[in-house]
Amino acid sequence: MSTLVQGRNAAEATGRFTMASLTAFLLRYNFIVIFFVVAAIATCLSNDFLTWRNICNLFQQSSVVGIVAIGMTFVILTANIDLSVGSMVACSGLIVSLLMQAGIPPAVAIPATFLIGTCIGATLGAISAYAAVPSFIVTLAGLVTIRGVTFLLSNGAPIGGLPHGFGAFGSYQIPLLPGVTFPILGLLFLVVWGAASLVLRYTVFGEYVFATGGNAEAARLSGLPVRLIVTLVFAISGLLSSLSGVLLTARLRIGQPTAAQGLELDAIAAVVLGGTSLFGGRGSVLGTLFAVMLLQVLRNIFNLLGLGSFYQMTITGLIIIAAILLNRVIDSRQGRR
Repeated sequence: MSTLVQGRNAAEATGRFTMASLTAFLLRYNFIVIFFVVAAIATCLSNDFLTWRNICNLFQQSSVVGIVAIGMTFVILTANIDLSVGSMVACSGLIVSLLMQAGIPPAVAIPATFLIGTCIGATLGAISAYAAVPSFIVTLAGLVTIRGVTFLLSNGAPIGGLPHGFGAFGSYQIPLLPGVTFPILGLLFLVVWGAASLVLRYTVFGEYVFATGGNAEAARLSGLPVRLIVTLVFAISGLLSSLSGVLLTARLRIGQPTAAQGLELDAIAAVVLGGTSLFGGRGSVLGTLFAVMLLQVLRNIFNLLGLGSFYQMTITGLIIIAAILLNRVIDSRQGRR
């Protein structure tokens, strides 16, 4: 074979490899492509979209649901579901408000709230794992019960009179450069995302989470403590829900028992939209991050255009359905469930 022919064949092989790699990347990270396409459209539709102030607003608005969605990602990766997160957010916000109203300093009230949220999440997970009750049923009961306790604790009324420093924290802007700031709630969202990414990617616990969701029976036969893992992912979900509740309360400067209604649906939608399989064993918090931001970009551009809430819900729902169907098609082509 001549050198010219060999060179041509090598070039063709390289081209095929490059196209195959690019196609595989686009299929795997289609949610990133969708996000940037929507962001580009939003930039064309509104001159106010691609401004630093609006970008900061996006992260500020995404922080509460985003942190909850990261906890939900852990749960769904094990092929479970947590419907109690919205009620947990409201209950945690109310608990921290009541503790501070009673004179307990924020430095004590906030960790105590985190501990309570973690224990509630772990309890729901343990009931599902050790009593072999579907997590859908357990957390549905948790959704109603925790919301009911929230109303009982507050008599249905908001809790005010919170320390000034606590409220100021919720709206604090971190100075990056002279005249340039970034919301602390957005920074905490990114910190939680980074920590969750490290846990899932580089720790034994992360491997156990994927193994449990991929095939719980095979994982159990391999010696993995499957029931403990399920309990722990629900504890993580409870912890992050309580964190979101504290942050939301700091931002609103009031403990609101009706807060976060329907937030569990937004969190689940973001996780699934980000490519995490409801069957468990496949997904990433990177996908969840971009999906949360995508949903917020959609709401943001709708508001900038003055589009009514009914239109917003309809269009957002259609986009979620289309994205989920796209992921199902990709899964079937790649031989996944």
